[in-house]
Amino acid sequence: MLGIRFIKFDAMTYVIHYKKGRVAREGRGLAFYYYEPSSSIAAIPLGSNDVPFIFNEQTQDYQTISVQGQVSYRVKDAKKLAEVLDFTVDAEGIYKKDESEKITQRIINEAQTSTSALVHSLTLKEAIRGAKSIEEKISAGLKNAVAVDALGLEILSVNVLAVKGTPEMERALEAETREALQQGADQAIYARRNFAVEQERKIKESELNTEIAVEEKKKQIVEKKAETELLTAENNRKLRETKIKADIAVETERQKLIDTRVQNSRKEADAQGYAIETLLKPYRSMDWKTLAAIGKEFNANSQVAMAFRLLAENAEKIGTLKITHDLLQSLTNSKDT
Repeated sequence: MLGIRFIKFDAMTYVIHYKKGRVAREGRGLAFYYYEPSSSIAAIPLGSNDVPFIFNEQTQDYQTISVQGQVSYRVKDAKKLAEVLDFTVDAEGIYKKDESEKITQRIINEAQTSTSALVHSLTLKEAIRGAKSIEEKISAGLKNAVAVDALGLEILSVNVLAVKGTPEMERALEAETREALQQGADQAIYARRNFAVEQERKIKESELNTEIAVEEKKKQIVEKKAETELLTAENNRKLRETKIKADIAVETERQKLIDTRVQNSRKEADAQGYAIETLLKPYRSMDWKTLAAIGKEFNANSQVAMAFRLLAENAEKIGTLKITHDLLQSLTNSKDT
C-alpha cells in the first residue's frame, strides 16, 4: 500500500534501518513498518559460522604440504561489518549480494598468511607432526589480524584437522617409517635376545658361583673335619699319655707300696724269726725226748707213742718183740680214758 511494508527478523540477526541515509532504528530481531522508497535495510547474521580451509605451503626442505582445517567465528560488531560489506536485504528479506564469501576468503587469507612463515621454517616431518603448533599460530594470527578486526569479527576457534604431504612423499615417509619401525623391531628382537643371553649368562655364572661356593664350603667342611679329627686324635693321644702317666704313677706308687709291704713283711718275718730263734735257742741243746716230756700235750698216749718210736729206732737191736692182743687192748683203753 503506497510503498509501506512490514518486515520481521529473527533474534540472531542484527538489523539496521536506514532512512534517507540516516539510521532510523537498529537492533536484534526487529519487526517494523517502513516506507520502501526512502528506506534501506541491512541484516547482519550474528550466529557463529564455520569456515573450512585448505591451502598448500612449502616447507624448509622444499616439500609441498597441504594444511586442512576449520575456523569458527561470529560477528562481534555488526555496525562495523555493515560499513565494510553490503548486507542489504530486499522487501522479502533476501540479500541483494552474497558477501559471506568475502568474509570466508579474507579469513582464509589471514590464516594462510599466519601459517606461511611457520611452515617455511619447518622440515616436512616437523610440519606433518606440528599440526598443533600450526593451529596455535593460525589462531594467534587471526586474533591479531587487522583485517579481521576491521570486519568486526571474533575468532572463536581454530582447528587444524590434517597436515599432509604429497602422495609420493607420504609413501616415501611411510616406507621410511616402516623401515625404521622394522629396524626398531629388529633391534628390539636383538635386544631381547641379547638380554635373554645375558640373563642366561648371569644364571650360569650364578650357578657356577653357587657350585664354587658349595665346593668351597665342602672343602672348608672337609678341612674342618680333618682339623677336628686331628684335634680329637691329639686330645686322645694326650689323654692316653695322661692315662699312661697316671697308670705309671699308680703302678709306681703300687710298686713302692709293694716294696714297702715286702720290706715290712720281711722285717716282720725277721722279727718273728728272731723272736722264734730267741725263743727256741734254749731248746736247741735239749734232747727231743726231754722236749716231748715237757710239752703241754705230753700224756700217757704220748708216752706209749714215744715208747713205740724208741722201739722202732732200736729195732735192729731187738731180736723178737711180741705184742699181744691184750696189751694193745689195754693200751687202747687207756688212750680212750
